[in-house]
Amino acid sequence: MKTRKTQGRRQGGFTLVEVLLVLVILVIVASLAVTNLVPMQRKANVNAAKTQIRAFKGPLAAYRLDVGDYPPSLDALRAPPADAAAAERWSGPYLDREVPLDPWHRPYQYRYPGQNDPDMPDIWSAGPDGIDGTQDDITSWDPD
Repeated sequence: MKTRKTQGRRQGGFTLVEVLLVLVILVIVASLAVTNLVPMQRKANVNAAKTQIRAFKGPLAAYRLDVGDYPPSLDALRAPPADAAAAERWSGPYLDREVPLDPWHRPYQYRYPGQNDPDMPDIWSAGPDGIDGTQDDITSWDPD
C-alpha cells in the first residue's frame, strides 16, 4: 500500500488576521477622506453664500430702476410695495422664487440704507458660526 505524503498546503481564503488588517486600512483611509472633506464643504458653503449675495445685486438694481429706491427688505423683491405710488411703478417679482436661505439654512440679513455705504444696501450672512458680527461673516462689502 502506498501512503500519501501530506503536504502542508494551505486552503484557499483569508485568515482572520488578514481580514482585520484590511479593515484597519479601510478605516484609516475613510477617516482621512472625511477629515479632508469637512474643510472642503465649509469652503463650498462660503463660496455659495458669496455667490448668492452677489446674485441679489441684479434684482435689487432692477427694483431701484423701477421704483426709484432700494427695497426695505429682500422680501420686497417678491411682493409689491405697500405705498401705492411705488406699487404702480413696481414691475416684479424680481426673484423667481422665495428669497433663499444662506447655506447654513438661516435668512440673509439686509439693511438699507447701508452702514458701510449709505447709497447701497448691506447684505450679509452670519456665516458658519451663526453669530452676527464675527470674523466668519460673509458680506456684500469689503470687511476692513
